[in-house]
Amino acid sequence: MQTQTPTVSFIRANSYEQDILRKSLETLLEPFGGMAAFVKPGNRVLLKPNLLTGARPGKECTTRSQLVYVVSQMVIEVGGKPFLGDSPAFGSAKGVAIANGYQPILEELNLPIIDFQGVRYQTVSEEFNHLLLSKEAMEADVVINLPKVKSHAQLVLTLGVKNLFGCVPGKMKAWWHMEAGKDASRFGEMLVETARTINPNLTILDGIIGHEGNGPSGGEPRLLGILGASPDVFALDRAMVEILNVPAITVPTVAASMRLGVCPELNAIDYPCLHPELLKIDDWRLPDKFIPIDFGMPRVIKSTFKHLYIKFIKEPISAYVRS
Repeated sequence: MQTQTPTVSFIRANSYEQDILRKSLETLLEPFGGMAAFVKPGNRVLLKPNLLTGARPGKECTTRSQLVYVVSQMVIEVGGKPFLGDSPAFGSAKGVAIANGYQPILEELNLPIIDFQGVRYQTVSEEFNHLLLSKEAMEADVVINLPKVKSHAQLVLTLGVKNLFGCVPGKMKAWWHMEAGKDASRFGEMLVETARTINPNLTILDGIIGHEGNGPSGGEPRLLGILGASPDVFALDRAMVEILNVPAITVPTVAASMRLGVCPELNAIDYPCLHPELLKIDDWRLPDKFIPIDFGMPRVIKSTFKHLYIKFIKEPISAYVRS
């Protein structure tokens, strides 16, 4: 579903308890016509959570299983067929999900969870046409993007657009860090082109509890009490940056979306529930220091070896031990 005027829905939400969260999500999606506006009977629906790591369960590094559970229920109730997918940096999607408490919902709802496989798809920009994207994401009938609000030591913030980088399979992400990471502007444009090509039907941003400081995994939980949603991932990210009081031009993904003309102005966005001004956070903590985006060749090789070792040899034993 796309709307002519970019629309972003924000509400206050403070609980992951199932019944309360269900009501919050219904309120959040009501301006768009509810889940039925995005999912039709028989649709295969990819749910793309942030499954970054299994190393810090409880530190809000990943999308909450409770949110995935309720969204899955809502998809099933309108006739959709949900499945989960991601491409974690280390280990498998299922391994990371289970380490973060997903096992009960996978079993109760019989949810398939897959590791993305790559196929070369035509991107909007010829400059990034050699980018491999997930076959499963591109061929799903509906994509629902489920990012977590987090600070990021390389990209300042990781929101909806950055979460879709998980649709780049396996260690291709590390190679893109090496290829495009020497230029933050180009790296941001690569992430925007990835998001434009995936073109999620709906993004639901988990800001009930965020992850601030030395993210994406080394920071600490922060209660924000916010849920956001939009069919326009770029509008949602732009509005959320405003809430966190972080200059848009300092966030490579948002700056690139503005530069490429896919990000609307704040005053051009319709806010049917709460306006960003009513949700302002003045003391959100960014990383203590920022690190380069680019990965040198030795780091890529080391990272690739570690990924394969964990995934195929010892994931059940030590993939998720905090170092």
